[in-house]
Amino acid sequence: MHCPFCRHTDSRVVDSRTSEDGTVIKRRRQCPSCGKRFSTMENASLTVVKRSGASEPFSRAKVVTGVRKACQGRPVGDDDFALLAQQVEESIRAKGVAEIDAHDVGLEILGPLRRLDEVAYLRFASVYQAFESLEDFEAAISLLRLEAQRRPEDTTATVSGQRDDQ
Repeated sequence: MHCPFCRHTDSRVVDSRTSEDGTVIKRRRQCPSCGKRFSTMENASLTVVKRSGASEPFSRAKVVTGVRKACQGRPVGDDDFALLAQQVEESIRAKGVAEIDAHDVGLEILGPLRRLDEVAYLRFASVYQAFESLEDFEAAISLLRLEAQRRPEDTTATVSGQRDDQ
């Protein structure tokens, strides 16, 4: 690590702390040449491998751009996009891999997007799951309907099955 003041090529770590979520390490350093102190932030890099074989750093902004296209005309706000991108990144990092295929990033987006907006999910899924016919859309819609029927609609029910307001 070069000193930002005198450009000396070495520094000594004085203190290290992790961020609250554990994804970043903040290090306090001191230059042995000029004696000045400075801070560095270190985080584990996450690389996305594209179909062409090229690699680039993971970008939440690219996740937001792709999801925003799928959500065009839907009642979804910027905060929703930011939260979804964070969930996707956390999900990928939880896998413990340093590299991930771009296609797998798209598949990781599907779960949070499904919970956010089902229409946007279908739009996005049609690309990432390579829908080829109307039957593919019908199957996805049928699955969404089936899962919606399984979700409990009435959360006021008690253990005995009686509602609290009865």
